[in-house]
Amino acid sequence: MPGRNSLLARVFIRATLVRWEAMRANPAASHRQACAGRNAVRFSTKLAIAAVLVAAIGSIPPASAQDYPSRNVTIIVPYPAGGPTDQLARVLAPKFSAELGQSFIVENVSGGATTIATARVARAAPDGHTLLLHNLQISANVTLQPNLPFDTEKDLAPIAFVNHNPLVLVGRKSLAANTLTELIAWMKTTPAKIAHPGTGSTGHLTTALFAQEAKVTVNQIPYRGSAPALQDLAGGHIDLNFATPQAVVQAVAAGQIKAYGITASEPSPQFPNVPSMVQVLGPKLDISYWHALFAPAGTPAPIIARLNAVLQGVMDDPAIVKSWADTGVLPYPKAQRSPQAAQALLHSEIVRWGEVVRANNIQAPTQ
Repeated sequence: MPGRNSLLARVFIRATLVRWEAMRANPAASHRQACAGRNAVRFSTKLAIAAVLVAAIGSIPPASAQDYPSRNVTIIVPYPAGGPTDQLARVLAPKFSAELGQSFIVENVSGGATTIATARVARAAPDGHTLLLHNLQISANVTLQPNLPFDTEKDLAPIAFVNHNPLVLVGRKSLAANTLTELIAWMKTTPAKIAHPGTGSTGHLTTALFAQEAKVTVNQIPYRGSAPALQDLAGGHIDLNFATPQAVVQAVAAGQIKAYGITASEPSPQFPNVPSMVQVLGPKLDISYWHALFAPAGTPAPIIARLNAVLQGVMDDPAIVKSWADTGVLPYPKAQRSPQAAQALLHSEIVRWGEVVRANNIQAPTQ
């Protein structure tokens, strides 16, 4: 309220000047009240200075979506470079830069089962200059990590869910089983070695849910990321792995590994002969590996809306949509792209994966 602040400043300044003039006109009275007068003048002067500062601050217009961004923006990825989340961030960053006129820089902050990066964004200034690109693991961490230094739903503001894809169950080529039914039958007699890229990861949770629904016992082997797990799979050192389609489509086509099932209600165009695990094992195996963009809670709604609009443009970009579709990745439909829809989707995923974590007694690794 600049007008009110300016009026307040003028009142204080005028009062101070009146007191000073009165003291000059009657020095005797001023002398008799020396201590009180000096203190009053000092106090009035301080108030006047404070009022001027308040007026000056109040006259500065608040930042708006039109002013955003005013400097470089950091997109934090809670994983090392090279993975699917990092790859998406590097698709988004130049699009944001082109649309908003400032550099969007991708920063990889791994560790702590993604909680270090998430905490950094949750504590950042809510001005849209620090963002988080995360995936399904952020929802599982709510239950998996009971002592999180932030509240996922209260301290982060979802901007939009961006894209999603199913996972593919792949196995070493030397496995005798050639179909999902044959594989499950083999697993009922032999505990398979299934790799996953870390506790709480999408691969870990999907493996637990698959074992639960298929009623088999498995030996879960954590890796530091999906790439080394797939290398060991191709080398025959482990039996199975749930991977993203884009990570394995070429290896499956080349016969280096086998594909047994896909976590979708329908078969994938990239894997036309691979059955739907939903059709074989039920609806709980309808699993999407998704990505969503977040800002700190309290970020002004106009800034959230502006970022959301840029994201929607990315999701409608024909070249990007085609590149995603070629590897089995889909943008979210228009009805699910708003920040409000993102908040609802996040909550439903937190509930869903919390149940899986509890049912399978999945424990966070000790530090």
